[in-house]
Amino acid sequence: MSLVLSARAVRKVYAGGDGRPLEILAGVDLDVAPGEFIAIVGASGAGKSTLLQLLGALDRPTSGQIILDGVELSRADAGTLERLRNLRIGFVFQFHHLLRDFTALENVMLPLRIAGVAPARARERAVDLLTRVGLEQRLTHRPPMLSGGEQQRVAVARALANDPRVVLADEPSGNLDFAQADRLHSLLATLARDFETALVVVTHNRQLAARADRILAVEDGRLVPVDRVEVER
Repeated sequence: MSLVLSARAVRKVYAGGDGRPLEILAGVDLDVAPGEFIAIVGASGAGKSTLLQLLGALDRPTSGQIILDGVELSRADAGTLERLRNLRIGFVFQFHHLLRDFTALENVMLPLRIAGVAPARARERAVDLLTRVGLEQRLTHRPPMLSGGEQQRVAVARALANDPRVVLADEPSGNLDFAQADRLHSLLATLARDFETALVVVTHNRQLAARADRILAVEDGRLVPVDRVEVER
């Protein structure tokens, strides 16, 4: 089976406040298949967001190996990592990080233009994605004119702009009310399946985790499988 993303014996150690090493991740192993939806859960401070940053080439592990789309991240130079982040990885964060002075359409077009896509093709792709997330009537709206849920849907469309191999999402519904969060959860699961894009989500939200193909928990710096989560009704 081909893998989109693979991690082997990944460790991350920081210097603690007292100068002694503080091990956050103690040997993480993870395989992600194309189109697979994985939820990563765990206590606050367990290392979930740290792991996502490593998987997304936003930071480097202290030791271990991460391979994304055939590229070993620890051996890649800065230019290669930048291209991977633009073309092969989509990011969705708790805070949408949209450019306030850009319209929804311009925000989604941006990663396409950075990748060298012609303006007309970038616009066509952005319109299609914003329509898929239900925002075809909001193309010219800037972020302050959109609700929190709408802003996150723009962020999802932007993450999918360059048809990435994997989307990494860190508490994507953390700032949304229940109705908006539920709509976002359904959207993420549907789009990941439709686009055959792997989805790795760090979340405390049980409803979102319950939608995943696999649930993994960070415990003592490692990933362990979770059979299921109890969803509040």
